[in-house]
Amino acid sequence: MGTNGSQPPLPQSDRSTNVAAGHWVLARAGKRVLRPGGLKLTNRLLDAAELQDKRVVEFAPGLGRTAAIMLERDIASYVGVDQDVDAVTRVQSVVGSRGTVVNASAESTGLESDSAQVVVGEAMLTMQGEKGKRAIIAEAFRLLEPGGLYAIHELGLTPDTIDAELADQLRKRLAKTIRVNARPLTRREWCGLLEEAGFDIEWVGTEPMALLSMRRNLADEGFGGVLRILRNVARDRDLRHRVLEMRRTFNEYRDNLTGIAIIARKPDVSV
Repeated sequence: MGTNGSQPPLPQSDRSTNVAAGHWVLARAGKRVLRPGGLKLTNRLLDAAELQDKRVVEFAPGLGRTAAIMLERDIASYVGVDQDVDAVTRVQSVVGSRGTVVNASAESTGLESDSAQVVVGEAMLTMQGEKGKRAIIAEAFRLLEPGGLYAIHELGLTPDTIDAELADQLRKRLAKTIRVNARPLTRREWCGLLEEAGFDIEWVGTEPMALLSMRRNLADEGFGGVLRILRNVARDRDLRHRVLEMRRTFNEYRDNLTGIAIIARKPDVSV
């Protein structure tokens, strides 16, 4: 499925719909908000981070939706970091002269230490194994100046006491459905990872994981956006199969999935 007009291609546009990662399949369908807690949780996270006049680095900005929102909040500067060349091109077209997007891994950005006041990452740690999660969190810690904030929005497991066998079953089903080795964690586990890296937890928020519900899509995409998605899905059998497969999985495990956002502070050396 191609892109319209002069828009850069979507990431993984060279892969068939049957094997592409789930979030990029949803983007092919026309979905623009790809975060587990929706636009509402993204805005709550950004509100809590108090971004005005801050130097911001964003890991894996994807389609650039959150980048655009942050620029509207009068941040001092924006640097996006994405390892996908197509994503870099798309986000640079969104931010224009107001920011820079570099082609690098979130584990090793090449940016200067202590150069950011806020690091933002959404729906990307979930896609990493334990080693990858730790490496990215460590890089965020390195980039932040003392007192700086790491703001994340990820897929969570609930409750904290979820049965280990159920959690393992859920992760395997997600990996099979979205074609990415997704490893969501409980609130306790997410906070624990951040604290182990040296962060102090400042704020935690949650919203239902309702990525493919009609109510969430009307809120996130608007009526016109929902019509666009429905039209695209109706016209493409492979796309329809993947979207419905993901929807069934999300619905089956909806009692144990949540969107979770956390703000963690790098300790101030003066304290």
